[in-house]
Amino acid sequence: MDFLFLVQIMRFKQLKYILLTAIVLFVIESGLSCSMYKITMCGKTMIGCNEDAWRLTPQIWFENGKGESLYGAAFTGSRFDGANGYAPQSGMNDCGLSFSRLASHTPDNIPAIPEKRNAITNPTQYLKDILHRCKNVEEVKSYIYQFDHSSFNEDVFIYIDRTGNYLVVEPYTMTIGHEPTYVLSNFCPSVTDESDALKLDRYRNGVTFLKNKTDTSIAFCTALSDTMHVCRNKIGDGTLLTSIWDLNSGDIHLYFYHQYNYFIRFNLQDELAKGDHILNIETFFPPNAEFAKLREYKIPQNNYTVIIFLLISAGLFFFTSLFFLVSYFKGGKNDEYRFIKIGLCVLGLIMFYYIFVLCTNIYIFYFSAPYKDAHNLLVSVASYIPYLILFLIAPLFWLNIRLFIEKVWGRFSKWLFMLNNLVYLTLIVVFAYWGLFNVFI
Repeated sequence: MDFLFLVQIMRFKQLKYILLTAIVLFVIESGLSCSMYKITMCGKTMIGCNEDAWRLTPQIWFENGKGESLYGAAFTGSRFDGANGYAPQSGMNDCGLSFSRLASHTPDNIPAIPEKRNAITNPTQYLKDILHRCKNVEEVKSYIYQFDHSSFNEDVFIYIDRTGNYLVVEPYTMTIGHEPTYVLSNFCPSVTDESDALKLDRYRNGVTFLKNKTDTSIAFCTALSDTMHVCRNKIGDGTLLTSIWDLNSGDIHLYFYHQYNYFIRFNLQDELAKGDHILNIETFFPPNAEFAKLREYKIPQNNYTVIIFLLISAGLFFFTSLFFLVSYFKGGKNDEYRFIKIGLCVLGLIMFYYIFVLCTNIYIFYFSAPYKDAHNLLVSVASYIPYLILFLIAPLFWLNIRLFIEKVWGRFSKWLFMLNNLVYLTLIVVFAYWGLFNVFI
């Protein structure tokens, strides 16, 4: 009777929650922890960009100017944006204008734009159009002013031209600067105190490095990029691609997956003369053991089998919670194991929530355990759930076996309990694979 009753309830609700989880999984775009610097010295300007990402498809592509797009440009990026191609992370045009994109948390109190501006309907094309149509930071500022740039509410951009002038573009303001050296990472400089910015290792390392010496040689810029790169302890992930752009010569130096003993060089004019084309950066470099490890690392965000398993598990836990909650109130008071039903109900809801967290927060899989979320205490607390399951798995199996022996519960209840235990056990293995128990890393 309990089972038939719950089937009617779950026919729509379970499907609703599973689909909701799947939708959230696919629409959330994880932020990137990137860094950049610019150096202008003796009439020469060099730009260095570190793209720190977990994507596996770093690309460089070259586009000639066409029609209203006056200038040819090169771009690097790793996020595929469907029919728009790859979204640019950094780039340079043949006038010596360069840009870099960095993820940044935006304050909640963003001032409203007083006048109506054009909406940005295609962010990827919009970013490419800026380099195709502008030759210096003043023109960039005028171009961007036409648009409602607040749609980039989790990004800060910097544009640098051949003279060394730079334009910092935040979701709500634009600022032109003229300093000979400049370092930027994942923060909005107009609202971030220097003391807070220096808490970011990659930013602090770059600022400190430039205090000792300033140079525009490739050797110096490589060392500076190396100083600012990221290589995390857990699986060796971090800086996917380093690009160094010479705004005077048009040379582009690329370093793959935080390895700085080997680079490839392109010249913008030479590549544009070949016509529009795109290149897979990985194919130009020797085999990289750390990148191979990243490629084989399976998580919900990059593997369909893992996604399906987690979604099915979430559905099971939600169903289990409802089933045992109803069974608790409909069952007899003489059942000495009624408390187990409430426990399974609560545990099922906890696990349902934790799977939601795993599917929507990629950082958990790459940062040290237990993961700490600076903006969400509940997520930080949830990072201890794998330890809870590890602690409970033996008592749960022991109780399950006793229920089979004493024949107190119905067959469906006992086997549903057993199925949950088997999924818990499988998840413990998966959690161990993801390093969620590695508290000393």
